[in-house]
Amino acid sequence: MVARAERIGHGVDIMHETDPYELLKEMARRNVMVEICLSSNDSILGISGTRHPLATYLEYGVPVALATDDQRWLAAHLDDPNLRLVEVDEDTDAYARGHIRGAVAVNWNTDLQDPLRRDFIAPEQFAKLQDTLGITPDTTVILYGGNNNWFAAYAYWYYKVYGHGPVKLLDGGRKAWELEGRELTGDPADVQSASGYPVREPDTSIRAFRDQVLEAVNTGDGAALVDVRSPEEYRGEKLAPDHLPQEAAQRPGHIPGAVNIPWAKSVDGSTGKFLTDDQLAELYGAQGVEAGKDVVAYCRIGERSAHTWFVLKHLLGYEKVRNYDGSWTEWGSLVGVPIER
Repeated sequence: MVARAERIGHGVDIMHETDPYELLKEMARRNVMVEICLSSNDSILGISGTRHPLATYLEYGVPVALATDDQRWLAAHLDDPNLRLVEVDEDTDAYARGHIRGAVAVNWNTDLQDPLRRDFIAPEQFAKLQDTLGITPDTTVILYGGNNNWFAAYAYWYYKVYGHGPVKLLDGGRKAWELEGRELTGDPADVQSASGYPVREPDTSIRAFRDQVLEAVNTGDGAALVDVRSPEEYRGEKLAPDHLPQEAAQRPGHIPGAVNIPWAKSVDGSTGKFLTDDQLAELYGAQGVEAGKDVVAYCRIGERSAHTWFVLKHLLGYEKVRNYDGSWTEWGSLVGVPIER
């Protein structure tokens, strides 16, 4: 039984349960995440290869997180043909200066954004991009990037919006990889393109839209709004982070009722890795952002809030979490909507 668990550590004994297959189905249905530490499972427990239940979890659609010790595991599996490493950075030139061997680059701006409208690329374009990257529906996509996986988490959210099953976020990203002295290369990945990636309609259940947010503000329906920008942006003193132009939205401030929990507080700045579950639960719980609530995260353009969405949805196991990617560039330019400072 998983009782009320939202996240399980290791989970190597799943097949020894009384009815493991029914339990796997329940875990998938309830979105109970399993934290997989493959390298420690091997070195400490002696469980690896076909004896490890990772493939079974993936087969049954159970959410899996590659845990903090898996830089070493990834280094040992860089040549696995069923994996595709994808680097996504705010600094779109970072990949060319050095990346993990075998990784391909996705430009968050030109590859994932519609060139005309402010919106996602269309489902057909997303499918075409996966074909170009050699990704099939069964490929395990492992995303990573710089600055605490800032834009890698944004891409993770995209992959979930478009329904890709096995997708992971490498805890610590580039920073942890480099801190451990692991190899970076300037050589582009030798990727064989694929074909036939399915065109799926986006999953809008994890995306919030302006009218939904406005209704929540006007009705006070109990939704927890989380502004993940800096305190200066939240207070209306700035419109964007310091290294970006102070433009876009017409008015500064925050959405009424929103609490301010900057996105990077979920990460240990010295390692780039996520805080422990207990630390994360305390961080958000202290501000009233709890598992039973309908949570909407926002920032400036939706990328920092996608990082917070990942933390709440996949690390803490909150069921009702949406990313408002219109965020402040939309809300701060709307006519007649309420704003607080």
